[in-house]
Order: sequence, then C-alpha cells, then structure tokens
Amino acid sequence: MENQPKTFANRDALISHVRAISPSLAPDDSHVSDTVGGREAGVGLLEKIDPIAYGRSRNYLGGAVSYLSPYIRHGILSLNEVRNFALELGPKDGDIKPIEKFIQELAWRDFWQRVYQQNPSWIWNDVEDYKTGFAPEDYSDTLPEDVSTAQTDCAAINYFITTLQTTGYLHNHARMYLAAYIVHWRRVKWQAGARFFLAHLLDGDPASNNLSFQWVASTFSNKPYFFNLENLQKFSHPQAPCEEADNLALAGSYDDLAARLFPNGVSS
Repeated sequence: MENQPKTFANRDALISHVRAISPSLAPDDSHVSDTVGGREAGVGLLEKIDPIAYGRSRNYLGGAVSYLSPYIRHGILSLNEVRNFALELGPKDGDIKPIEKFIQELAWRDFWQRVYQQNPSWIWNDVEDYKTGFAPEDYSDTLPEDVSTAQTDCAAINYFITTLQTTGYLHNHARMYLAAYIVHWRRVKWQAGARFFLAHLLDGDPASNNLSFQWVASTFSNKPYFFNLENLQKFSHPQAPCEEADNLALAGSYDDLAARLFPNGVSS
C-alpha cells in the first residue's frame, strides 16, 4: 500500500487529499463531518464532559452526551483515561452514583469488545434465533433504496438517516430507533443495517455496532426492541420532524405496534 502523508497545511488540504484517494466517492458528495480528528481535539472534548448531566439527560437526543466515541474508537483516547477523568469530576465525597451512567456506558463498550474477542463468529452471524415470530429467511438481505436515500414515509427516520450520512454520527437513542425501524418495520436482516451504519459512522466498530444491532433484532436479547411515536416525541429535539401526520407508521400504542410488527407473537 502506498504511504500516505500524515501532515497537511490545513483541514481543506486534508479533505482534498481524501477525496483524491476515494474513487468510489460520488462527484456531488460534498458531505464533510464537522468532527475534527487528532489528540488535541479529543482531549479538548474530554475536558468539556459533564458526566453528572449526562446521567440525567443521556436518553434525550439533545442531552449532554460527550461526542468522545470517535476518539475512543480510533485509539486517540482510552477508556481508562476517560473513566479516570470522569471520576475526578464526580462528587468529592466518593459517591459514584451521580456519574454511574457515564461509567456504565464506557463499561458497555469494553463488554462488546470482549465478547467480540472471545466469539468473533458472532459479529456477522445470529447469536440466537429471532424472538419476533419470524425466521431469518423472512427478512430481506438488502437495505431498501428508500432507506439508503432517506426517502421513507417517516420524516423522523429520514432525518436520522440524513444525520448519519452527513455527520458520521448519531445519538445512541437515534441509532436504536433507526435500527429497530430497519429490522422490524421494514423486516430487513440486522446484518444489512449493521453494514449501512458501519459505512457512515465515524465511531463505527463491528463489536459495538453489530452486537447492538443483534440486541435490537432479538438475536442477542430475549425480546425485540421497538418504539412508538410517543416515545420518540418524548426524547427527541425540535430539529427532528416528529409530527404524527409525517410518521404514521410509528404511531400507535405499544400493543398496537406489537400486533402489527409481530403478528405471529413474540417469543422469549
């Protein structure tokens, strides 16, 4: 492989170089993430984290998330370094409870990596049977075009897809919404959804991404994860179009949606 330059005069020069060595990039694809790489940028974000606020608001799409995941994914920051920094910001009486959720998320990332290390075949193969009342052959192997182009009949889902493709990032709750939509509403194999995510996520790695997809699909959990429009409206932010008229496929009670999505019943 040809050696690539490691330093550039400025960010524009870096972007131009990446375009030049990316023959599969569409000529009209002008999307460039605002995320800046490097140790300096990673440490700068680390110094801004608020693990206590994170614990209170992490499920909200506008919550106090850290945006550290790309830097952890690519080894710029270590889990140990982030954990120790968070502990320094915790209550001085030693009570870890206010920052517990932040530490737990770091632990989940470590957990996925260890599962991958011990069971590498699980990353692209079903760990267990689907609990959805459907067999693997009932799911499509390919992602529908309206999903890959953000042209579905759900405005909120299109918003999440566009955000993923243009920024290389999605809030974890939005990832769960989009993954559930792909697998359960569109009945597409989780592997196709996982490949789609990995093609765009700056923090994407097979362990966290694929095993989380399997958790949503129910092939690595005891039931499928799904949501309804009311839940999305509760945790979303004003930028996401969550009006019922624009998201009819997501509307209804959990019982209504379960009957619609899993007509054969959900097994445990």
